[in-house]
Amino acid sequence: MSPSHRILLAQLLVFITPAFWSANYIVARAGIGVIEPHMLAFLRWLFAFCLMLPFALPELRRHWPVWRREWKDFLLMGALGMWICGAFVYIGGQTTEALNIGLIYASAPVAIAVISARLFSERLHGWQIVGSVLSISGALLIIARGSWQNLISVQFTHGDIWIVVAVISWTTYSILLKHRQSVLGTFARLTIITFGGVIVLAPLTAIEYLYAGGPDDWSIALWLSVVVAVLPGFGAYQAYSFMQKELGAARAGQVLYLGPLYTALIAWWLLSEPPFWFHLAGAMLILPGMYLATRYSDKG
Repeated sequence: MSPSHRILLAQLLVFITPAFWSANYIVARAGIGVIEPHMLAFLRWLFAFCLMLPFALPELRRHWPVWRREWKDFLLMGALGMWICGAFVYIGGQTTEALNIGLIYASAPVAIAVISARLFSERLHGWQIVGSVLSISGALLIIARGSWQNLISVQFTHGDIWIVVAVISWTTYSILLKHRQSVLGTFARLTIITFGGVIVLAPLTAIEYLYAGGPDDWSIALWLSVVVAVLPGFGAYQAYSFMQKELGAARAGQVLYLGPLYTALIAWWLLSEPPFWFHLAGAMLILPGMYLATRYSDKG
């Protein structure tokens, strides 16, 4: 695939990937009382790793003498991206509202852009800045349900602390993923990062199981785990890794702005909850904003 086609694919994935991630928010709420947070995160990434491994195995074998020296990076990014960004979101979702989660996560692309600019001179310029402003305005409009008073009156709970830590972890993961070099390609690298996450999650899940027990209905728990393994696990993380490589951390981070819009559409489809005027208004800001933020090069 030519470089121009790779960039085009990355730009298309910016608009597709948030739909996969939205499934994670639905399952996070559906899993309350069904499966414990660490168990859900562990099964999610274990199943995702099993899906990835057959495709990544030839490259892993070929580069084994080299990539095994990167094990510290893989373990660290596995802890950041799979443990904290997985289990912590499920824990926080038990005691905080979707409004709070969406509001907190809307800060992640800004944080990624600022840190990338300060540390790695990866800046947004010209129309990219305009696009970012439009996108965050649209996301906040949807989160606020059309009234800025809703943002002012938000009541934060201790569950929000878990979400804040998850956002900090995601920001760190995103920066490391882009700027830590690896001999492995995008797919094989994420496969090993996922395995690192499984290793970190395993003992924590065992401790959780001893204290909280296992699911009452394993069939439902396994079904939920498979959904988050395939869509926000296998699909979204692979797409995000590819976007990071082709577009940079700051521009790829824009995908989080589409989360509130896609979640609303999925809720309409699955839960018969109709969208409102502010969903359309938010979309009219987010979609052109995303186009501008990811379409133009860093030269403006």
